[in-house]
Amino acid sequence: MSEATPAADGVVSRAEYCVVACAEAWRGGGEILASPMGLVPSTGARLAARTFAPDLLLTDGEAMITNPDGTVEGWLPYRKHLELVTGGRRHVMMGASQIDRYGNQNISCIGDWAKPTRQLLGVRGAPVNTLNNPTSYWIPKHSRRVFVEKVDMVCGVGYDHAAGAPYHRIPRVVSDLGVFDFATPGRTMRLVSVHPGVTVEQVREATGFDLVIPDEVPYTRRPSDAELRLIREVIDPDNTRAREVPL
Repeated sequence: MSEATPAADGVVSRAEYCVVACAEAWRGGGEILASPMGLVPSTGARLAARTFAPDLLLTDGEAMITNPDGTVEGWLPYRKHLELVTGGRRHVMMGASQIDRYGNQNISCIGDWAKPTRQLLGVRGAPVNTLNNPTSYWIPKHSRRVFVEKVDMVCGVGYDHAAGAPYHRIPRVVSDLGVFDFATPGRTMRLVSVHPGVTVEQVREATGFDLVIPDEVPYTRRPSDAELRLIREVIDPDNTRAREVPL
Protein backbone atom coordinates (compact mmCIF):
# COMPACT_ATOMS: atom_id res chain seq x y z
CA MET A 1 0.00 0.00 0.00
CA SER A 2 1.23 3.48 -0.78
CA GLU A 3 2.20 5.43 2.32
CA ALA A 4 0.43 8.58 1.15
CA THR A 5 -3.11 9.04 2.41
CA PRO A 6 -5.32 11.47 0.45
CA ALA A 7 -6.07 14.67 2.31
CA ALA A 8 -9.53 15.35 3.69
CA ASP A 9 -10.83 11.80 3.10
CA GLY A 10 -13.63 12.40 5.56
CA VAL A 11 -15.40 14.92 3.33
CA VAL A 12 -15.46 12.67 0.26
CA SER A 13 -17.86 9.73 0.20
CA ARG A 14 -16.99 6.33 -1.21
CA ALA A 15 -19.64 6.91 -3.87
CA GLU A 16 -17.84 10.06 -5.01
CA TYR A 17 -14.56 8.18 -5.35
CA CYS A 18 -16.46 5.63 -7.45
CA VAL A 19 -17.95 8.38 -9.63
CA VAL A 20 -14.50 9.75 -10.42
CA ALA A 21 -13.12 6.25 -11.03
CA CYS A 22 -15.92 5.59 -13.53
CA ALA A 23 -15.40 8.98 -15.19
CA GLU A 24 -11.75 8.12 -15.77
CA ALA A 25 -12.81 5.20 -17.98
CA TRP A 26 -13.68 7.72 -20.72
CA ARG A 27 -10.51 9.81 -20.44
CA GLY A 28 -8.79 10.18 -23.81
CA GLY A 29 -11.59 8.47 -25.71
CA GLY A 30 -12.31 11.41 -28.00
CA GLU A 31 -15.60 11.75 -29.84
CA ILE A 32 -17.24 8.46 -28.91
CA LEU A 33 -20.63 7.51 -27.53
CA ALA A 34 -20.73 6.88 -23.79
CA SER A 35 -23.28 4.30 -22.67
CA PRO A 36 -23.22 4.18 -18.87
CA MET A 37 -25.53 1.76 -17.05
CA GLY A 38 -26.23 2.59 -13.43
CA LEU A 39 -26.42 5.70 -11.27
CA VAL A 40 -22.71 5.99 -10.48
CA PRO A 41 -21.51 5.37 -14.09
CA SER A 42 -24.08 7.85 -15.43
CA THR A 43 -22.86 10.51 -13.03
CA GLY A 44 -19.29 9.65 -13.98
CA ALA A 45 -19.94 9.98 -17.72
CA ARG A 46 -21.58 13.36 -17.23
CA LEU A 47 -18.68 14.48 -15.05
CA ALA A 48 -16.18 13.40 -17.71
CA ALA A 49 -18.10 15.29 -20.41
CA ARG A 50 -18.13 18.45 -18.28
CA THR A 51 -14.41 18.31 -17.50
CA PHE A 52 -11.66 16.36 -19.27
CA ALA A 53 -13.71 14.69 -22.06
CA PRO A 54 -15.70 17.50 -23.74
CA ASP A 55 -16.02 15.57 -27.03
CA LEU A 56 -17.87 12.69 -25.36
CA LEU A 57 -21.31 12.00 -26.80
CA LEU A 58 -24.07 11.31 -24.29
CA THR A 59 -27.44 9.76 -25.06
CA ASP A 60 -30.80 9.50 -23.34
CA GLY A 61 -30.65 5.75 -23.99
CA GLU A 62 -33.30 5.89 -26.67
CA ALA A 63 -32.82 8.08 -29.74
CA MET A 64 -31.33 11.41 -28.71
CA ILE A 65 -27.89 12.92 -28.18
CA THR A 66 -27.88 15.04 -25.03
CA ASN A 67 -25.50 17.45 -23.37
CA PRO A 68 -24.34 16.78 -19.78
CA ASP A 69 -27.37 18.51 -18.25
CA GLY A 70 -29.79 16.35 -20.25
CA THR A 71 -30.76 18.94 -22.88
CA VAL A 72 -31.33 17.33 -26.28
CA GLU A 73 -28.69 18.30 -28.83
CA GLY A 74 -29.41 15.94 -31.70
CA TRP A 75 -31.05 12.81 -33.03
CA LEU A 76 -29.39 9.40 -32.90
CA PRO A 77 -31.39 7.02 -35.11
CA TYR A 78 -30.94 3.32 -34.41
CA ARG A 79 -28.97 2.67 -37.60
CA LYS A 80 -26.43 5.32 -36.57
CA HIS A 81 -26.25 3.86 -33.09
CA LEU A 82 -25.41 0.46 -34.59
CA GLU A 83 -22.69 2.04 -36.72
CA LEU A 84 -21.07 3.41 -33.57
CA VAL A 85 -21.43 0.08 -31.77
CA THR A 86 -20.00 -2.12 -34.51
CA GLY A 87 -17.25 0.32 -35.45
CA GLY A 88 -15.68 0.60 -32.03
CA ARG A 89 -16.92 4.15 -31.44
CA ARG A 90 -18.95 3.45 -28.32
CA HIS A 91 -17.65 2.78 -24.82
CA VAL A 92 -20.25 1.13 -22.63
CA MET A 93 -20.01 0.63 -18.88
CA MET A 94 -22.15 -2.36 -17.94
CA GLY A 95 -22.96 -4.21 -14.78
CA ALA A 96 -22.03 -7.83 -14.06
CA SER A 97 -23.69 -10.56 -12.04
CA GLN A 98 -20.42 -12.47 -12.42
CA ILE A 99 -17.01 -11.52 -13.79
CA ASP A 100 -13.83 -13.61 -13.96
CA ARG A 101 -10.09 -13.01 -14.15
CA TYR A 102 -10.18 -12.56 -17.95
CA GLY A 103 -13.08 -10.13 -17.91
CA ASN A 104 -15.77 -12.56 -19.04
CA GLN A 105 -19.10 -11.26 -17.75
CA ASN A 106 -22.36 -13.05 -16.98
CA ILE A 107 -25.77 -11.40 -16.78
CA SER A 108 -27.84 -14.37 -17.96
CA CYS A 109 -28.12 -17.14 -15.37
CA ILE A 110 -26.54 -18.74 -12.33
CA GLY A 111 -25.79 -22.44 -12.62
CA ASP A 112 -26.05 -24.68 -15.69
CA TRP A 113 -27.68 -22.72 -18.51
CA ALA A 114 -29.87 -25.73 -19.38
CA LYS A 115 -31.31 -25.76 -15.85
CA PRO A 116 -30.19 -22.64 -14.01
CA THR A 117 -30.71 -22.14 -10.31
CA ARG A 118 -31.38 -18.47 -11.00
CA GLN A 119 -32.53 -16.69 -14.15
CA LEU A 120 -31.14 -13.18 -14.69
CA LEU A 121 -31.50 -10.55 -17.43
CA GLY A 122 -30.47 -12.77 -20.32
CA VAL A 123 -27.58 -12.44 -22.72
CA ARG A 124 -29.13 -9.47 -24.56
CA GLY A 125 -26.65 -7.93 -27.02
CA ALA A 126 -23.63 -8.38 -24.76
CA PRO A 127 -21.56 -10.81 -26.92
CA VAL A 128 -21.67 -8.72 -30.09
CA ASN A 129 -21.41 -5.42 -28.26
CA THR A 130 -18.40 -6.42 -26.18
CA LEU A 131 -16.57 -7.80 -29.21
CA ASN A 132 -17.19 -4.64 -31.20
CA ASN A 133 -16.61 -1.77 -28.80
CA PRO A 134 -14.75 -1.04 -25.57
CA THR A 135 -16.62 -2.23 -22.48
CA SER A 136 -15.93 -1.38 -18.85
CA TYR A 137 -17.79 -2.73 -15.84
CA TRP A 138 -19.33 -1.21 -12.71
CA ILE A 139 -19.94 -3.52 -9.73
CA PRO A 140 -21.43 -1.77 -6.69
CA LYS A 141 -21.07 -4.77 -4.33
CA HIS A 142 -17.70 -6.45 -4.64
CA SER A 143 -17.87 -10.06 -3.42
CA ARG A 144 -16.82 -13.61 -4.25
CA ARG A 145 -20.30 -14.20 -5.66
CA VAL A 146 -19.55 -11.64 -8.38
CA PHE A 147 -15.77 -11.93 -8.83
CA VAL A 148 -15.67 -15.65 -9.62
CA GLU A 149 -13.10 -18.15 -10.86
CA LYS A 150 -15.22 -18.90 -13.95
CA VAL A 151 -18.51 -17.35 -15.02
CA ASP A 152 -21.44 -19.73 -15.40
CA MET A 153 -22.18 -18.30 -18.86
CA VAL A 154 -20.16 -15.93 -21.03
CA CYS A 155 -22.27 -12.93 -22.01
CA GLY A 156 -19.71 -10.12 -22.13
CA VAL A 157 -16.60 -11.47 -23.83
CA GLY A 158 -13.30 -11.54 -21.93
CA TYR A 159 -9.76 -11.50 -23.25
CA ASP A 160 -9.47 -15.30 -23.48
CA HIS A 161 -12.39 -15.44 -25.94
CA ALA A 162 -11.69 -12.33 -28.02
CA ALA A 163 -9.06 -13.46 -30.55
CA GLY A 164 -9.43 -11.59 -33.84
CA ALA A 165 -11.84 -8.94 -32.51
CA PRO A 166 -10.22 -5.62 -33.50
CA TYR A 167 -12.30 -3.36 -31.24
CA HIS A 168 -12.50 -5.57 -28.16
CA ARG A 169 -11.11 -3.86 -25.08
CA ILE A 170 -11.91 -3.77 -21.35
CA PRO A 171 -10.45 -0.48 -20.12
CA ARG A 172 -11.40 -0.90 -16.47
CA VAL A 173 -13.56 -2.50 -13.84
CA VAL A 174 -14.74 -0.31 -10.98
CA SER A 175 -16.24 -1.71 -7.79
CA ASP A 176 -17.10 -0.25 -4.41
CA LEU A 177 -13.68 -1.44 -3.22
CA GLY A 178 -11.32 -0.39 -5.99
CA VAL A 179 -10.32 -0.09 -9.63
CA PHE A 180 -9.02 -2.90 -11.85
CA ASP A 181 -7.64 -3.36 -15.35
CA PHE A 182 -6.10 -6.09 -17.53
CA ALA A 183 -2.71 -4.56 -18.26
CA THR A 184 -0.85 -7.80 -17.56
CA PRO A 185 1.07 -10.21 -19.83
CA GLY A 186 -1.70 -12.80 -19.58
CA ARG A 187 -4.53 -10.26 -19.81
CA THR A 188 -5.81 -11.19 -16.37
CA MET A 189 -7.32 -8.78 -13.87
CA ARG A 190 -4.99 -6.47 -11.97
CA LEU A 191 -5.69 -4.29 -8.96
CA VAL A 192 -4.98 -0.67 -9.96
CA SER A 193 -6.12 1.23 -6.86
CA VAL A 194 -8.18 0.87 -3.72
CA HIS A 195 -10.65 3.47 -2.48
CA PRO A 196 -9.66 5.22 0.76
CA GLY A 197 -10.75 3.14 3.75
CA VAL A 198 -10.23 -0.13 1.84
CA THR A 199 -7.20 -2.40 2.21
CA VAL A 200 -5.59 -4.66 -0.36
CA GLU A 201 -6.37 -7.61 1.90
CA GLN A 202 -10.08 -6.73 1.87
CA VAL A 203 -10.05 -6.77 -1.92
CA ARG A 204 -8.18 -10.06 -1.99
CA GLU A 205 -10.62 -11.67 0.44
CA ALA A 206 -13.65 -10.45 -1.55
CA THR A 207 -12.34 -11.85 -4.86
CA GLY A 208 -12.83 -15.48 -5.92
CA PHE A 209 -9.64 -15.73 -7.96
CA ASP A 210 -6.02 -14.62 -7.66
CA LEU A 211 -5.67 -11.00 -8.70
CA VAL A 212 -2.47 -9.55 -10.02
CA ILE A 213 -1.45 -7.19 -7.20
CA PRO A 214 1.51 -4.82 -7.62
CA ASP A 215 3.92 -4.22 -4.76
CA GLU A 216 2.55 -0.69 -4.34
CA VAL A 217 -1.17 -0.08 -4.71
CA PRO A 218 -2.20 3.60 -4.60
CA TYR A 219 -5.49 5.07 -3.49
CA THR A 220 -8.08 5.96 -6.10
CA ARG A 221 -7.75 9.56 -7.26
CA ARG A 222 -9.52 12.02 -5.00
CA PRO A 223 -12.04 14.24 -6.79
CA SER A 224 -10.93 17.84 -7.10
CA ASP A 225 -12.92 20.57 -5.40
CA ALA A 226 -14.33 21.57 -8.81
CA GLU A 227 -15.38 17.98 -9.51
CA LEU A 228 -17.02 17.68 -6.10
CA ARG A 229 -18.99 20.84 -6.73
CA LEU A 230 -20.19 19.49 -10.09
CA ILE A 231 -21.14 16.13 -8.60
CA ARG A 232 -22.95 17.55 -5.57
CA GLU A 233 -24.52 20.72 -6.93
CA VAL A 234 -24.96 20.26 -10.68
CA ILE A 235 -24.97 16.63 -11.83
CA ASP A 236 -26.39 14.75 -8.84
CA PRO A 237 -27.76 17.18 -6.25
CA ASP A 238 -30.24 14.53 -5.05
CA ASN A 239 -27.35 12.21 -4.13
CA THR A 240 -28.71 9.27 -6.14
CA ARG A 241 -25.16 7.90 -6.16
CA ALA A 242 -25.62 6.89 -2.51
CA ARG A 243 -28.30 4.39 -3.54
CA GLU A 244 -25.60 2.26 -5.13
CA VAL A 245 -22.77 3.03 -2.69
CA PRO A 246 -24.20 4.17 0.65
CA LEU A 247 -20.82 4.63 2.37
